[in-house]
Amino acid sequence: MFEPMISKLRLAAFGLLFALAPVAASLSADKAQALPAHVIAEYGVPPVVPTGALSDLLDRDARAVFVEAMQNSTWGSDQEFALMNIGTSGDLRLAWLISDLMRFISSRGINVQLADAASELLGKDIPIDNAWGELTDILIAWDIPAPPNYLEMKRAIFTSVLPDWTPLFEEGQIDWRHVSWGGVPIDARPFDQTDERCNCIPAADNPEVSTAAEATWLKDSDVVFGVVVNGEARAYPRRIMEVREMVNDTLGGRDLGIPYCTLCGAAQAYFTDEVPAGVQRPVLRTSGLLIRSNKVMFDLETFSVFDTFLGNAVTGPLEKKGVVLDQASVVTTEWGTWKEAHPDTTVLVEALALGRDFDFRNGRDANGPIFPVGDVDPRLSVHEDVIGVVTASGTPVAFQRSKAFTALSQGQEIVVENVHLKMDGGGIKAVDADGRDLGSHQAFWFAWSQFHPGTALWEG
Repeated sequence: MFEPMISKLRLAAFGLLFALAPVAASLSADKAQALPAHVIAEYGVPPVVPTGALSDLLDRDARAVFVEAMQNSTWGSDQEFALMNIGTSGDLRLAWLISDLMRFISSRGINVQLADAASELLGKDIPIDNAWGELTDILIAWDIPAPPNYLEMKRAIFTSVLPDWTPLFEEGQIDWRHVSWGGVPIDARPFDQTDERCNCIPAADNPEVSTAAEATWLKDSDVVFGVVVNGEARAYPRRIMEVREMVNDTLGGRDLGIPYCTLCGAAQAYFTDEVPAGVQRPVLRTSGLLIRSNKVMFDLETFSVFDTFLGNAVTGPLEKKGVVLDQASVVTTEWGTWKEAHPDTTVLVEALALGRDFDFRNGRDANGPIFPVGDVDPRLSVHEDVIGVVTASGTPVAFQRSKAFTALSQGQEIVVENVHLKMDGGGIKAVDADGRDLGSHQAFWFAWSQFHPGTALWEG
């Protein structure tokens, strides 16, 4: 029996679970040899990948397995025979579609067939336990090109599960190979109606705030994300952000969109009031999709997808207009030190946590990323905290937080190009020589380094 994992989506609610470059055209033997040594050491040498169009027969087999099966909710001898042909085709590009299909299939029997086909294509065993994650990590690390007509077939897989995703799946400056499902549906509620319950990760628009004195529910040791705009300070408690993951707010007379990716340990603050003429303020929402374990956000008004980590629109009308959102710095710190440094700070109210109190970092994510990320720059461990910023010359640079904190606490200066690190409310932010905010934020190393490949790393 064909059992898409998400067929239940139309029948029952999901529980809250919880870089982009053009797609390569081909992988030559020379390119395989040029992969970083740490990739070869962990994943081995990839086979040479075919180029050009699929044969008519292979295209027909691909559509039978990846399109017709999902659209018709059927899995029979036609799909089994077609999948066997795919496995023996030698066209490793088709493993991307196997990965996409695996993400939505709950039937162990079908997943065994898919894993066997992928193993044959890769020339190495894909264990059935966590087959999707193992396969996807390898494909990302090897940088295997997408097959012809990939977006068309991937769109068919995803939108047969959740039609609300349809407007997101468009061509643009996005690497669709790396997009996967994060376990929840899209949040498409209208702006400023986020008090309504949803079967999604529920963004908060224009959240209610209180004074620091009124926030008796917060302990001094609680982690908060602090933002200061035009002299006005506000704290966004991690307890709330782990539930909401997205806030559209106004602070210091500026409109902000504030995503928090629990998987990346990264809270960011984007100005949404400086956009090209004729463009409405983007209202940011969570799509339920991921790119290399980073949440995919989109604009509710145009359904343009944004690169959450970089702030640029990558599909839709806003991508065509070249919209790139500037960042304000986000300081990750503890409530006690933040309110001492900013006694006039406001803070989001406890009700926004919806009675929940997650600690994903020390629980769900304690053993590393739970979604595929491919290879990780080996200079630091995957969950090492870094402060990231882009210099005036366009060079991304990461500062290992523990080393930077020690150096600053001892009175040392940390300067790279125009970037000066300074302490703020118990956390760290980047400013220029005149003290102007440079839009830094804290993140896990795997996230910063994969969205800023080749990033400079301050050695301390």
